[in-house]
Amino acid sequence: MTATTPAEARAAFRGGLAVPSSGWAPGLTQANLVVLPRDWAWDMLLFGQRNPRPVPLLDVTDPGSTTTVLAPDADLRTDLPRYRVWRDGELVDEPTDVVDLWTEDLVAFLVGCSFSFETALLDAGVPVRNIEQGRNVSMYRTNRECRPAGRLSGPLVVSMRPVPAPLVATAVQVTARMPEVHGAPVHVGSPGALGIADLDRPDFGDPVDVQPGDVPVFWACGVTPQAALTASRPPFAITHAPGHMFVTDVPDSAYRQL
Repeated sequence: MTATTPAEARAAFRGGLAVPSSGWAPGLTQANLVVLPRDWAWDMLLFGQRNPRPVPLLDVTDPGSTTTVLAPDADLRTDLPRYRVWRDGELVDEPTDVVDLWTEDLVAFLVGCSFSFETALLDAGVPVRNIEQGRNVSMYRTNRECRPAGRLSGPLVVSMRPVPAPLVATAVQVTARMPEVHGAPVHVGSPGALGIADLDRPDFGDPVDVQPGDVPVFWACGVTPQAALTASRPPFAITHAPGHMFVTDVPDSAYRQL
């Protein structure tokens, strides 16, 4: 892990460092970002309410605001390592800041991220292979549909972490105590049951090597709203690039149930 404070991590990303944020500021919550025009904000809010496993909402900003209570000194336009810009459901750019694109009409949604439970997994003795291998986590579209909300609909996206078979129960128990950052896995075992044909070809992120004795474990993923943007085609949106998260000031323990 890259041992740094959240402020140091955000300063590095603000300075142009564009790397996946897994392992940065261990013990601090990370968040997905979805930014939409106010006209679409109700649809997104309802989408999160109806699909809390993949879209656990941690904060929703006022229109035009560039800050969040999750890190009051941060700037949502500059402090993520990489963004995505969407027009009519099409990905058109992946910049390292969105200052010139931000308007008074935009509402930002901060969504819980599974990177936030990686420290808890490590503390419990569960290896996190994507960190070991220096790779972004593997993410896949599935054959499961989210519950539609207004104009937003689309498939569930999952992240996959290979876990040694004797430690799968531990991984389930640890993450189940953190429902606001996706909680327990949605599936353990055969990728085919989720419609995933090849683990070596993720839809987002990097392929992560499965070690002998590992079992693929799948968690709901905050990239799910990006699949909904592709399916639903709002006129404009900004998101984080998959794996390039917003590092907050909130300890992971704040979202951990005893």
